[in-house]
Amino acid sequence: MNINSDNPTKAILIGVDTGEYDCTQSLKELEELAVTAGAEVIAAAEQKRPSYDSSTCIGKGRLEEIAETVKNMDIELAVFDLELTANQTKNIENILDIRVIDRTTLILDIFAQRALTKEGRIQVELAQNKYRLAHLAGRGIELSRLGGGIGTRGPGESKLETDKRHIHRRIHTLEEELSKLEKRRELRRHRRKKDNILSCAIVGYTNVGKSTLLNALTDAGVLAENKLFATLDITSRMIILPDGRNVMLTDTVGLIRRLPHNLVEAFKSTLEEAAQADIILNLIDISSDDGMNQAEVTEKLLHELGCDGIPRINVLNKADLISPEEVIAEDKHTVLISAKNHTGFERLLQCISENLPETAKRGKFLVPYDKAALLNKIRDEGKVFSEEYTPDGILTDALVDLKIYHMVSDYKQ
Repeated sequence: MNINSDNPTKAILIGVDTGEYDCTQSLKELEELAVTAGAEVIAAAEQKRPSYDSSTCIGKGRLEEIAETVKNMDIELAVFDLELTANQTKNIENILDIRVIDRTTLILDIFAQRALTKEGRIQVELAQNKYRLAHLAGRGIELSRLGGGIGTRGPGESKLETDKRHIHRRIHTLEEELSKLEKRRELRRHRRKKDNILSCAIVGYTNVGKSTLLNALTDAGVLAENKLFATLDITSRMIILPDGRNVMLTDTVGLIRRLPHNLVEAFKSTLEEAAQADIILNLIDISSDDGMNQAEVTEKLLHELGCDGIPRINVLNKADLISPEEVIAEDKHTVLISAKNHTGFERLLQCISENLPETAKRGKFLVPYDKAALLNKIRDEGKVFSEEYTPDGILTDALVDLKIYHMVSDYKQ
């Protein structure tokens, strides 16, 4: 279901504060999501409760107050900042008399708009079908049982079972397709490892500037907008570090607070680029009041993906938007940049070089003419920057893989 159109849908946001999380901050993020999906947020409402109401999520009295607001302001859509059951959705729609969706449905709508590659579309459809399967029961009159008594099966129940079988089959097909694509990516990773190509994953909260950074460093041409989930599809481009090594730089899907578990599962193949990386750039919006909390969300997911042992650099982006008093001190694992203004890149690349596992050494080597075959090994396993023929041998400026460094170390100048 896509709520995006030329005429923005008038929406109200609704949150229930049970103390589990910062409801006000979460509603702000929900507003960004709604705007990204194409809605015009007219109003917001929240209620403090010890727990969710089983039938309407929010208190019925508060819901009736919201119904008055909806009627007076011609609101067309209610977006709840949590996941609703099918029964809750039906009950709320009966009271508000407008369409009701939850946080997960909204995110799925944005994902459906943003996914461009085959893998991205498969991941979105897989997440949609898993969500649909969990919410089939209790969908109300369209799937209600029309039969009665022992041994009878009304057409409603039959339709429910048919829908379940169809969705199960589709999920199985999508998972098989995704598995084939993942095997191809695994082969590409294996080839990169074999060719000694290092990988660097850019991770971070959505809208912190990951695509902007990738574009700035590599001219990748990835869509970069001031919207949540501006791009979902994975993009990899090669860059050369100051020490001469090649690194494959990979953008990953943006993260948000309380990203529904089934969406994390669906996009795990994309996020696993981080788990397979040689180094991770954790991009943080230093200009955001919520930047450090967002960084914690990223850290938590990286932990879940098993990335704890991978070298990490905290890249503090949008430094151009903060005052000199707010500047945070840089160190070996912290770099201040502005991806938009292309500042701080020299230090960032140097930091990546220093934090990457050492796989090769650069130096000048005077290789005797009778050992010239060594140069072929250096070319195969490393990189030659220049050669100069001298009376004593071939003076070579080269990046030498550690596997063969012992063979040329005696000729180092």
